[in-house]
This record gives sequence, structure tokens and C-alpha cells, in this order.
Amino acid sequence: MKRNYTALEYKNIIRRLKKNCPQISISSDFIVGFPNETDADFEMTKKIMEDIKFDFSFSFLYSPRPGTPASYIQDEISHETKLRRLNELQLMNDAQGKAISHLMLGTKQRILIDGQSWKNPSEMAGKTDNNRVVDVKADKSFINQFVDVIITEVTSKRLRGEII
Repeated sequence: MKRNYTALEYKNIIRRLKKNCPQISISSDFIVGFPNETDADFEMTKKIMEDIKFDFSFSFLYSPRPGTPASYIQDEISHETKLRRLNELQLMNDAQGKAISHLMLGTKQRILIDGQSWKNPSEMAGKTDNNRVVDVKADKSFINQFVDVIITEVTSKRLRGEII
């Protein structure tokens, strides 16, 4: 896709960032099924995800944009193959995100409460520095306030915490 850097250069940048800020949250976007993406190409993408351990990623299927060089490439990859690869990559990233969330269990986190929890309207929700949603028992007076919490539970997509 004509990036101005190599995978090695990208991984070195991330390595330096993590050395200087071990708790940094890293996310990225992935396009799956670029015209004629080979199995080896896809394996390299998975290797980058494995090496970097992204907190989150946004991944989607390639769609041609009229007039771009890629839009003129005859694509030989089946839609089923593209969907399988996308699912595989998303499952891999979900597992990485859950592992990072589990490391937060029992830790003190500062969150900004930004509104009601959609899971339970009698609770509030806020976000950690690494963009995880935390549900807490609190009333609306906490909205737009920073609070310190202890993470008490990890669910599939959210955390639970208790205000300290």
C-alpha cells in the first residue's frame, strides 16, 4: 500500500515508545484483503499484531477507491478468504485486548466519568488512560469528574471498578 516505512521500522518505533512508557496503549487500523494479498502477506500482518500486542485495532475489508492505483489491480482473492482472514485477525486482537485488561485487575486507575453506563443506567461509566470503559456505582453528580478506582472485575468488553 505504498507506506513510507517498513514493518521493522514501525516495530522499532513501537519498541522505543514502550521502553519509555511501558503502560502506553497502542492501537492501529488494518485493511484485510488488499488485492492479491497472499497467505504469506497475511501471516506477516498477524506476526506484527502478535509482536506488538495492540490494545485495540480497527480492521475491515479492503474496498476499492476509484482512481487509486489499487483499484486497477485484478483481485484474485475470494470474498470467503477475505472474511476468514478478517475474523482471524479480529479474534487475535480481542484476545490481546482481554489479556491487557486482565493485567489491570486489582490496579488503581484514574478514570474520567463521562455518563451513564449503558449496561446499567443506575451506574456511571468512565474511561481509563488506555481507553477502557469502567462501570462504577455512582450518581450523575460524578459526570465530568476524574475519580480513582480499583478495578474489581474484567468482562468481555468492559471493566468494573469501585471508587476509592
